[in-house]
Amino acid sequence: MTIAPQRVVTLHYVLNDEQGAVLDDSRARSAPLEYLHGHDNIMAGLERALEGRQEGAELTVTLAPGDAYGLRNEALVQEVSRAAFPMADLTPGMRFQTPGDDGPQIVTILDVHGETVRIDTNHPLAGRTLHYRLEVLSVREANRAELVKGHPLSADVAASQVEDRKVP
Repeated sequence: MTIAPQRVVTLHYVLNDEQGAVLDDSRARSAPLEYLHGHDNIMAGLERALEGRQEGAELTVTLAPGDAYGLRNEALVQEVSRAAFPMADLTPGMRFQTPGDDGPQIVTILDVHGETVRIDTNHPLAGRTLHYRLEVLSVREANRAELVKGHPLSADVAASQVEDRKVP
């Protein structure tokens, strides 16, 4: 079966930066990535590269910053009040996920100076060229519940969704 919209794809990947350093490896977590093709579950550049591929395909994809996490925007580096953070101990490099206008965003603490905290709300990989090695493990039709939710469901959740729809 080929990768196309409305299909669930399971794959392993290795993500490297420009210098070849491994940033993420699905095998290191022993859990492959599963996504619903055509539903913005992964970056558009990766979806385009995977479109039409079949189970067993192996490919390398390079994404420029504009096709990945975007270009860095220095306007997203700003100073905020220390009071915006409820935790007592803030250190540079700490990251938090917060709600944003366009969905969740990652906030990175850059510096802490008394009652002022300098933060960066660019994605940590913004401005970087990313290199992916992909291995397609399986491709299947999405079930109705997955299409409604817009993402793959675990086997247990999908089964319960089907059970809930049965008429007594």
